[in-house]
Amino acid sequence: MDHVSGRTLDPPDLPEPSRLRAAWLGAGADLLAVVVFAALGRRAHDEGSALTGTLATAGPFLVGAGAAWLGMIGTSAVRRRDGSSLRSGLLVVVVTVAMGMLLRHAAGRGTPLPFVIVATTFLGLALLGWRVGVRAVTLRRRRRPG
Repeated sequence: MDHVSGRTLDPPDLPEPSRLRAAWLGAGADLLAVVVFAALGRRAHDEGSALTGTLATAGPFLVGAGAAWLGMIGTSAVRRRDGSSLRSGLLVVVVTVAMGMLLRHAAGRGTPLPFVIVATTFLGLALLGWRVGVRAVTLRRRRRPG
């Protein structure tokens, strides 16, 4: 109860369980894409594939992806679109790349233009790509008779 107005407050608008489950899967797919990006980059530059090194490389981008998902939850995007829409994916790409680059720069790890281009391209394709796949499968299932 709101003690100022005396009105009963409605419970928060929580996502239904299936959307919440889809959101967790979507967030997991995004985080996995970021870790794959870091692992492939480390391998391409002969930096090894140790888990700790890969996670250290992925760290700034994982923070960015996490922030994007927290933002979507905070703005009810998960309740409306479960995070698998292309619009949500675009948000995740922009926030992931921007925060990742800012955090890398702040840590003195460098953000040369070729790296920014490669990271943006790979993460854009990966973070939007799985969403395109989900959309295609969903549309195909809806079109099936019976």
